[in-house]
Amino acid sequence: MEFRTEVKIDRPAWRIEPCERILFVGSCFADSIGRRFREEGFPAVANPYGTMYNPASVMHTVERYLQETADVAAEKPDICFITLGTNHIYILKETGEIVDNCCKRPQCLFEERELTVEECADYLKKTVAMLVERNPTIHIVLTVSPIRYRKYGYHESRISKAVLLLATDVLQKTFGIRHSALDVAISYFPAYEILEDELRDYRFYSPDMIHPSEQAVEFIWERLTESYFSDHARRYLDEWKPIKEAMGHRPFNAEGEEYRLFVRKTKEKIAAFSQKYPNFALPAEGRHFLEDR
Repeated sequence: MEFRTEVKIDRPAWRIEPCERILFVGSCFADSIGRRFREEGFPAVANPYGTMYNPASVMHTVERYLQETADVAAEKPDICFITLGTNHIYILKETGEIVDNCCKRPQCLFEERELTVEECADYLKKTVAMLVERNPTIHIVLTVSPIRYRKYGYHESRISKAVLLLATDVLQKTFGIRHSALDVAISYFPAYEILEDELRDYRFYSPDMIHPSEQAVEFIWERLTESYFSDHARRYLDEWKPIKEAMGHRPFNAEGEEYRLFVRKTKEKIAAFSQKYPNFALPAEGRHFLEDR
């Protein structure tokens, strides 16, 4: 007997390999998944200029990031996750420009507007074009954030998500079967549907009843690794797990010889792991582990 509806995930023709460079741009859900990749040693960058919610601001972030890292080969992303949160934009009345952050200025200075499906798709197409120009072999994953926007009203929030879902569908149909002008395939990962349809319970939300809980993010991460990670990448995660757990170990006696031996062996394992995976990016807690001892 089945007690939940399992969301079917279309597997892409490619797979995520160990320690690939990944750029995450979009809503705070992009921050959550990007942080999860960093914890696993991937050289991931998430929202370098702050959280972005709409397709126009996502395009602005990608454009700025690619410009500022143009001469840094190590910053060329192999994969880009774009997580859309809303189709609402804010326009500074004085200049007519779409702003990415109102910087706590008075609301009267801005006009709020909703992007159409066509406008959302157009901003996304421009974003894809910039990414492909930087790296012709890049893989792009579109997602829609499962986070609802209470300030719009829940009905309006669903309408906003519907616009984004339709826009991602336009992109998939445009690029899903190799476009003549841009040789790139775009896939869609159903994070929104997993939380809304598969988990479908407030116990999978944080106390604000809007953001997904850590347990929900972990479940979505597991679904992502199942469908997008190569066998090699999953073996990489299995190898990394005991080292990561060792770094988080809290001893009863930090000054004892037994713990000093444990630390030394863990450092040796980190060094060997880094040598085996040259692009491995030691997470912040790992750097603290090495520095403190």
